[in-house]
Amino acid sequence: MHMTIGQSEDMNDSWHRFLLQKANWLPTVEWTVDDLHVLVRERSPAGGSEMKAWATVAMEDGSIRRFEPPPLFYSEPQPAAEEEGLPYSYIKGDTWQKAQLGDHADSSSAEGTTLAVASYNVLAEFLHPPSQKRYPLIIKNILSEQAKADVLVLEEVTDDFLSYLLKNEDIRDTFPFSSWGPPNQDDVEPLPSHNNIVVLSKYFFEWELVPFSREHKGAVVAKFRTVGQWDDTDFRPLILAALHLTHGLKDGAITARKSEIELTLKYLAKNYPEHPTILTGDFNITTSSYTISQALEKKAISPHAVASVRNFDRTFHEDRFVDTWVASQLEKGTASRDVHETAFDGEQGATYDPTGNPLAAEIVGSGFNMRPQRYDRVLVKGEDYFQVVQFNTFGFLTEVLHEEGKDITLHASDHWGVRAILRLGPVPESQRPAVVGAEIVPVKLKTAQDSLVDSATLLDTLRQLGSIPSEEETEKRAQAFKILQSVIMRPPASSTSSPPTAAATGRSSTPLVITPVGSYGLGVWDSSSDIDCLCIGPFSSSTFFSIAAQRLRRALDKGIKVIRRVRAHTGTMLELEVQGIKVDLHYAPSQAVAENWPDVLELPSSSPVWTLSPQTLNKLKPTRDLDYVRRSIPDIANFRLAHRLIKAWAKRRGIYSAKYGYLGGIQITILLARVYKLLAGEATVVSVPDLLTTFFNHYANLDWKNDVVFDPFFHKHLNHRRTDREPMAIIGYFPPSLNTCTAASVPSVRTIAEEFQRADRLLSEERTTWSHFLTIDDGNFLQLFKSYIKIDVQFWGGSLTKGRSFVGWLESRCVSLLVDLNRRLPELHVRFWPARYVEPLEAATEAEESGSYQGFYLIGIDRPKETVTDERVMYNNLVSILERFGDQIRGDKKYFDERTSLISAGVAKAAELKNLVIDDREWGKYTAGDDESLDEDEDDEPQSSSIYEDYHAVHTSAKKSKTTNSPRSVVITKPEGAGKFRTAADALNRLRWDPALDSGDYVVGYEDRFVGAMEKGLDMWKSEQTDDEFIPQHRILYFKRRSDGMVVWDRMTRTDLLFGSGGPSASKSVA
Repeated sequence: MHMTIGQSEDMNDSWHRFLLQKANWLPTVEWTVDDLHVLVRERSPAGGSEMKAWATVAMEDGSIRRFEPPPLFYSEPQPAAEEEGLPYSYIKGDTWQKAQLGDHADSSSAEGTTLAVASYNVLAEFLHPPSQKRYPLIIKNILSEQAKADVLVLEEVTDDFLSYLLKNEDIRDTFPFSSWGPPNQDDVEPLPSHNNIVVLSKYFFEWELVPFSREHKGAVVAKFRTVGQWDDTDFRPLILAALHLTHGLKDGAITARKSEIELTLKYLAKNYPEHPTILTGDFNITTSSYTISQALEKKAISPHAVASVRNFDRTFHEDRFVDTWVASQLEKGTASRDVHETAFDGEQGATYDPTGNPLAAEIVGSGFNMRPQRYDRVLVKGEDYFQVVQFNTFGFLTEVLHEEGKDITLHASDHWGVRAILRLGPVPESQRPAVVGAEIVPVKLKTAQDSLVDSATLLDTLRQLGSIPSEEETEKRAQAFKILQSVIMRPPASSTSSPPTAAATGRSSTPLVITPVGSYGLGVWDSSSDIDCLCIGPFSSSTFFSIAAQRLRRALDKGIKVIRRVRAHTGTMLELEVQGIKVDLHYAPSQAVAENWPDVLELPSSSPVWTLSPQTLNKLKPTRDLDYVRRSIPDIANFRLAHRLIKAWAKRRGIYSAKYGYLGGIQITILLARVYKLLAGEATVVSVPDLLTTFFNHYANLDWKNDVVFDPFFHKHLNHRRTDREPMAIIGYFPPSLNTCTAASVPSVRTIAEEFQRADRLLSEERTTWSHFLTIDDGNFLQLFKSYIKIDVQFWGGSLTKGRSFVGWLESRCVSLLVDLNRRLPELHVRFWPARYVEPLEAATEAEESGSYQGFYLIGIDRPKETVTDERVMYNNLVSILERFGDQIRGDKKYFDERTSLISAGVAKAAELKNLVIDDREWGKYTAGDDESLDEDEDDEPQSSSIYEDYHAVHTSAKKSKTTNSPRSVVITKPEGAGKFRTAADALNRLRWDPALDSGDYVVGYEDRFVGAMEKGLDMWKSEQTDDEFIPQHRILYFKRRSDGMVVWDRMTRTDLLFGSGGPSASKSVA
């Protein structure tokens, strides 16, 4: 007699050895044999054969019992769930034993507490003997702070790994219960398969295996008796179903996966219909649109299988499961910041990434499967029982091994783990945020008609229109940003081969960050877009721009050209050209933000790090808004594609220009993100065509006059009260200013609403295509109206800086004209076109060559038929408004110079304007003096490339000091023949930022207006003018070293031991 426990074909194969190991680890089994069954094999009518019982032989007396006819031996049906059992619990030493139900039967709701659930595919070893080199690293990742959990589900667990895992003391302390004991323990059976699901828990649970149709496949369903939900007197234990679904992108695998999902959901619905339920594990659902489309194109899968893959999420939604990754992302923004420009739809939040995980790349090999996939998930179901507190991935810890003479980076697994932290029970009334639901305009999905459903056609249309940059353009911009970054962030130079380190000097390197913002930062730019960059650092704005301008002018050989410095109410900006690409460089002074970058972006606005001046917060707002949007939108690839189409549409329809009160990049971003997130919040799987169709339909029906557009996932309580002076309210994310439409006017909002309605009508028409939608023209703007307001502008200056300043000032005043027109002539419909027109380009070019420029701004005028106001009265009022506008422009002597510019405004017939064309030229020519208008006292001699040297080489105050009332200010007359004496600001900056000097060893001597000479530690000295302890630098008398009392800089005696300045032969230095 023999018993078969497994089969293998090759005795030398690893599978045979694994089976042999299982056999060796089987516990001793003893039993008494009562009967011997004699079986016969008979052919079945349906084909094949089946075993039947022919007779039994009693072992006690040898009697034989015959069966006529022989019945089927395997006649009893398979149970719906098998291997029901209790978990193992740790006892002592290395011993685990079955837990006793009676010791853990007390129920408790655990409401008000949190439950952390994690899932991790640890990648089984398939060669015998199994390598254990990854095991310590897997455990290290499981015990890391990012993976810390109350319940941990592991997939692909082998006998060898589980035996190793359960020996670890930290694992036993963290998870006292395990669904299976260590297989190498004498009284514990080996795991049922090679790849297994194991549940580890802080809480006691019971579990059962729900088998699937495929061998060695099933769901482990755990029931937690001490965690659950009370409903009056009934307690419903928490249910957790752990899955490892069939993998592969073939029709058979997809069909099997669909069957496994349906079986699991039906089992849960039948046995635990009202219980709070968690569904987690490795779902093996392909999410990358690129992988799916390539598989379909190569006929690796059928269209029917593709439909099944795309319906999996809808299946979970219909069963009322919520994806914790989606829920956390929409509200808190948990997606990775490192989202590449080439990311495809469905790759965001990937847990299996061959592009970033060498183990995954080795397994996948090559081809269309080499794309990131979001395989691992945590889904929850429970009305108001689960609140997603946090979602994150883990498993990123690595180790470096030295093998075969080289260093190899070891990864723990080919998957990243996932963890969801859940709050159990409803949120107490006292902790709930103020309800803003009444202000939320719901979004209803509107599907695209058949002629619009193809996303590939949409993509091709945008490429043809130039809205999607080529690879060459992408590389060129990336190179330009890299060059700018290298010039600004150039590391300190040293005269020695080993410069002093941060550890040696006791101070860290200067925190300085440069990051792209705007369309380039969001990845929605086109060939006409500038690159907007924001620098963040510890310097004052004047110091930074002086350092930056100095460095940038030295980088002329790298293709960098400083155009001008722009000073506006929002702060200072440098306009640059980097290898022919326009760049706007901004700066925000904040050492704390720079030091904690980029994690600081996830800190709430209430954090002390954001206690900054409104102007600094305003500079930081674009990058904070962009970061949250980028991390919280459902799919970055879909979002970028939709954003580009909306932007292309807005440009062609003349409503893309925020400065004129129309839509800009941030407005489109908020409008689109809101719709996308509200759709995803309802677990709606939406394609790009459906998203766009819904977008235009929703805003075509929005009441712009009364409705406020905001992201309800971010603004739980909207701290914005709309005023009558805000005709449109599109709310951003972070302070100080929330409404992004400060330039909007009643006429511009009316135009926007009309364009949305027109777009919605077009998309509702049969046979409309995306190409037709973007290129159809109801008529040139010059033909839409009978009459126009014509603003004639002329400039014959020559300097690009002066020309752009004049034009920029005029354009900023156009909004006030629209406001005035609406206020004094509300019955008149006017539409401003956001562009400058010129006479035919041939004539304009000739004028430009002579240094003369002339352009026109046009406003269409429409007088509705129902208007009762006399036409002559309206015309006179219109002329009066235009005259007043012209007087206002000419009255501003800062921008308008009657010697070089001219402006007039009047009314013109459409026939008079038919030959005008749009002008995209810069007014004025770039001259060498334009970039020198920085008003800085800078050295002409070449400077060191060190950031510290640059810092002290630039005078931090650009303007002459104003007269002060203080009688104590010290004025020193420069001795005849003496050299240039470095300022107190230079000395202060040298002491602060030179890594070779200890700033804590120096004091500042200064003149107090009431007490006289005083001293203060240099590290306590405040340089920000907004600080309460700020002291003007002209009151500094000297700098002294504490350790030996040496004065290293003295204003009175013109002593300078820091730079050696102030005298004809000073050379001594403290450095």
